[in-house]
Amino acid sequence: MKIIPLTILALALSLSAVSAQEGQKPQIMVSGTAEVLVAPDEAIIHVGVEIRNENIEQARRLHDDRMKSALTFLKSSGVPDKNVQTDFINLTTDATSDPSKTKTIYYLARTSIDVKLTNVTNLEKILTGLLNNGVDRIHSVEFRTTQLRKYRDQARAMAIQAAKEKADALCGELGVKRGKPVNINASESGGWLNQFGSYWGYRNYGGASNAQVSVEDTSGASDSTNDTLSLGQISVSATVNVSFALQD
Repeated sequence: MKIIPLTILALALSLSAVSAQEGQKPQIMVSGTAEVLVAPDEAIIHVGVEIRNENIEQARRLHDDRMKSALTFLKSSGVPDKNVQTDFINLTTDATSDPSKTKTIYYLARTSIDVKLTNVTNLEKILTGLLNNGVDRIHSVEFRTTQLRKYRDQARAMAIQAAKEKADALCGELGVKRGKPVNINASESGGWLNQFGSYWGYRNYGGASNAQVSVEDTSGASDSTNDTLSLGQISVSATVNVSFALQD
């Protein structure tokens, strides 16, 4: 077996690393981030009906009456059946937690209702009507845009432009020129906004160096549904990381 001295082996590895570095063209890596603000044109309402009673049959009957009232209201309000989804009734037991009182068993009857509204100006009207027709829980309200692909493409294009501008600024300060892109990756997020965000229990539901940020408002402020509720805007964002070759 031939034994190679450690000093010679280390020197060979060092020369190999230097050779690899010399063969690599100089590059600059930058990040570009863009945000597009959009008025929502769709809302998803998550509500529920809950009955608590010592008698299981009475709990179920009251629950069914409230559910029927809520669903009848939605139909009379012009919400299509395909935009309304309910889960199965959930029957569980509960007990008083106060040690000073006699332990009593209660029956809980629960059902959740998901409603998609394609006319967001009706949001408060629908919520108020549901609360007046059996619903006693508002779990959450989601605001969305149905043109998500369009705004993500727009945000990504803006992020790429921001990255190029950042690279040009840095290259100008260094006295070099930006060459062709060597590597690029992109990510997009947003397009919806969750309000409240709790169900029967609590549950959660959207900076790099050399980063350039761009923000564009595509629609102005969102119209209010009335004098007491403003929908605001939702954010669609994109980030790109780009490596450019450097030229003298």
